[in-house]
Amino acid sequence: MQERVFTLDIPKLRVSTTPAKMSISTTKAVLEIQQPPSDISLEQPKAEVQIETDIGKLSIDQTEAWADMDLKSFFRRGDEFAQQGYQDWLAGIERNVQDGDELMKIENGFQAIAGQAERNSVSPIYDFNIGWIPKAGSVKMSYEPGKVNIDVKPQKPRVNIKANLPIINFTPGKVNIDVKQYSSIKIDFQS
Repeated sequence: MQERVFTLDIPKLRVSTTPAKMSISTTKAVLEIQQPPSDISLEQPKAEVQIETDIGKLSIDQTEAWADMDLKSFFRRGDEFAQQGYQDWLAGIERNVQDGDELMKIENGFQAIAGQAERNSVSPIYDFNIGWIPKAGSVKMSYEPGKVNIDVKPQKPRVNIKANLPIINFTPGKVNIDVKQYSSIKIDFQS
């Protein structure tokens, strides 16, 4: 048997590929936020205050002290003179009655006329000791304290607040995708 050798010529296949290349570019998103301050109006009205006072009363009565120094009003001096005159008039009537009774009994040997003459000619003796002018306690004082009533009505503050909304600016970001290089396949046959 004879061998036969066959040679086969199989063509070679050469495959070359080029990958696709992508280009990606991005633009960042921008977010801007501004917050304006709130508008605030604050007003504080004054409190209503009412004050009522009753004035204190100090009373000083020096009438008796002035009277002790013989500085009396016309009315008081007139009253005292009238009272003294009335007392003297009563004492005079009493003395006249006593003198009349003594003279009536003169027959009893009583020396009524000599006794009356002696009694009417001698000055009375007055007792006097140390005295203070004016007397202690002759000035009378009284005090009535005053009163103070305070009424306060507080007022509430007036607060007005206007909140301002934030100012928002938003620029969205972008993504650009481009094909920089397309993919390709190249097949060559070599024999």
